[in-house]
Amino acid sequence: MGKSDVEKLTDEKVAKGGILVKFYFDMQHKEKDKLQPLMADLINERLMKEKGVVYCYGSIEEPLEKDGVYTTSAMITVLFDSFFPLIGVAFNYAPAGVEVLRPEKEMHFTTAEMQSLLLELSQISVTYSKYILEHVMKPEEIDSLSKTLDTRAEVGKKFLGKNDDDQHAA
Repeated sequence: MGKSDVEKLTDEKVAKGGILVKFYFDMQHKEKDKLQPLMADLINERLMKEKGVVYCYGSIEEPLEKDGVYTTSAMITVLFDSFFPLIGVAFNYAPAGVEVLRPEKEMHFTTAEMQSLLLELSQISVTYSKYILEHVMKPEEIDSLSKTLDTRAEVGKKFLGKNDDDQHAA
């Protein structure tokens, strides 16, 4: 039996630096009927539309009740076109677990790719710090810090853009 189109696409993307992962998510809600639609929204309307996602699919478990709260979980397989979008999705969606399915051995990164990765992690950290601080600081403190963080974010974006240009030129 020949390979399916999905298997061929996966092989092609992984050969060019893509990464196939399985995410494990869990979700709780007081209303049983809300859980599966929320998890389906996560898969179809959020993860599938993230930059760098080639495809994703998953299975959602039937909700279970404990102490008046319903819980469900999902296993979602996602193919990314490179390692970098995986970092953003892992930070933004905080899965309960991540399993790397492919490549099965190792990945290699150029120095420029590692630099881009570190800048991306730094940018994510700034974004989260800004969010957290905005919810605990006084308005005048927020304005001052916000300007500083916005400036820093712009500088980071310039560095990321420069590295992307450098990688394409190589």
